[in-house]
Amino acid sequence: MENLVLVNKMENAVKDAVEELFAQGKTPGCSCERCKLDVVALALNSLPSKYVVTSIGNAVTNVTLNSSQWQANLTMAVCNAIEIVRSKPRHQ
Repeated sequence: MENLVLVNKMENAVKDAVEELFAQGKTPGCSCERCKLDVVALALNSLPSKYVVTSIGNAVTNVTLNSSQWQANLTMAVCNAIEIVRSKPRHQ
């Protein structure tokens, strides 16, 4: 029997996108862990969740999230979140 785990695929996709953008140095402002997590949280709040439990659901969702439209939606959400966090960082 398959080991079942509930996973939000959108969370993984957003975290990967944020890490990639910060690693490339294409993000203005602070790159501390607090700011990164704030960006992830804001982006996730503006995107629909994509929960999966099975390996088939995982595969189907991966195909969906790799479409150009979903990649554009994800990138826009992350870029908007970066702008908000950059303008109002919540650290000292």
